[in-house]
Amino acid sequence: MSEIIVYSTERCPYCAMVKAYLGKKGIGFTSIDVGNPENIEEAKEMIRISGQRGVPVTVIDGEVIVGFDTAAFNEIFGAEEGGGLYDLIIIGAGPAGLTAAVYAARKMLKALVVSENIGGQSNESWAIENYMGYLMITGSDLMAKFEEQVRSQSIDLELDRISALHKREDGIFVLSTESGIEYNAQSIIIASGKHSRMLGVEGESKYLGKGLSICSTCDGPLYRGKAVAIVGGGNSAVQTALEIAKIASEVHLIVRSSIRADEVFTAQLDGLSNLTIHTGYEVTRIGGDKFVRSITIGNRSTGEEERIMVEGIFIEIGLIPNTGFLNGFLEMNELGEIIVDSDCHTSMEGVYAAGDVTSIKGKQIIIAAGEGAKAALEAHDYLMKQS
Repeated sequence: MSEIIVYSTERCPYCAMVKAYLGKKGIGFTSIDVGNPENIEEAKEMIRISGQRGVPVTVIDGEVIVGFDTAAFNEIFGAEEGGGLYDLIIIGAGPAGLTAAVYAARKMLKALVVSENIGGQSNESWAIENYMGYLMITGSDLMAKFEEQVRSQSIDLELDRISALHKREDGIFVLSTESGIEYNAQSIIIASGKHSRMLGVEGESKYLGKGLSICSTCDGPLYRGKAVAIVGGGNSAVQTALEIAKIASEVHLIVRSSIRADEVFTAQLDGLSNLTIHTGYEVTRIGGDKFVRSITIGNRSTGEEERIMVEGIFIEIGLIPNTGFLNGFLEMNELGEIIVDSDCHTSMEGVYAAGDVTSIKGKQIIIAAGEGAKAALEAHDYLMKQS
C-alpha cells in the first residue's frame, strides 16, 4: 500500500480535485492543511521537499507531484478507458458546464462532463454577493453545491484536459484528452472558461509556484505574517487585497492605471492600515533566490523604478479564453472567445458554447449558469431533429 500525503489549504479547488481523484479510485491518503497555523512545521516540510510555496503538493511513496496533474496521476494509478457514444459531451465544469449537465440529465441525455477541474475560475472568488439565494458565499462553496447537484444525476464526470476536437465524416465528434483517451459524441457544449493572464516579465516563469501565484484562495494562507504584492485593479485584485490583508504583515496593490473594482469593494480599502496602493505603476521584474524576495515596479509617467521587498505576489490582471485545443475548429473573435448567437450556437452545427469562453458580454457566474442551461436545451433540440 502506497503512503500518500496531500498538502492542501482549506479553499484550494485544485487540492479538492486531487482528493476527489484519489477518492474516486478508492485510494487512501493523509491530508495536511498547510494553511492552518498549527501546521507550520508541515508547511515548511512541504516547501522543502517540493521547492514550492503553493498547493496542492502530493507525495506518493516519496515521489512529489505539484498541482493537479492528471497525466502524472494516471501514469501511477492508471487511466479510465474511453469508448462508447455519448449524446452530449460538455467540456468544462464551471457554472456553465455544470448547469448544462443538470439540464442534460433532466432531458435524459447520455452525457459526459470532461474538465481538468470542477468549478473553474469561480472557485477562486473569495466572496460572492450577487448570486441569487445567497447574501454571501465563497466561490468554492457555491461550486461545491453545483457539483453536488450534478453528482446526484446520471452524469459521467471525468477529470482530464481536452487536447483536440474534430468531426468525423459521419458527423460524430471525437474528443482527445491529454491522458490519451478518446470520447465520441453526437453533440458538444464548450464551457471551458478562461485562465489567468500572466505578466510576461523577467522572473515570472522562474518563480511561478515559488512565491508567485495565480490562485490567491489556494496559496494565500501560506503568506501569514509576510509582505505580499497583488497586481491588478479589478474586482478580483481588490477582493484579494481585502482578504490577504487580514493575515499578511503588509500588502502592496500594484495598479497599472486606475482601480476599476465595484464600490462595494473599494469602499473597504480605506480601512486597511497595512495596505499601500501604487497607482500608475507596472511590474518590470520579479527577483529572489530560490523563492520570491522582491518585485520591481516602474512609474508609467516618469519611468522611475521602485523595488519592494515581498515574499508573495498574486497576479489578478484578467483572463484568457481556454480555446487552444480548438485549433481553428470554430470561429472566434479578436479576444479568442468563441462567437455564439443568442442561443449559444457556434459556427459548427451540433457544437454549442456557454460561459466566459464565449463572446457574450456579461462575465458573471449567474449569466454563465443561464447560458449553460440554454446550451443544453439547444443541444437537446438538435439531437431530437437528428433522431
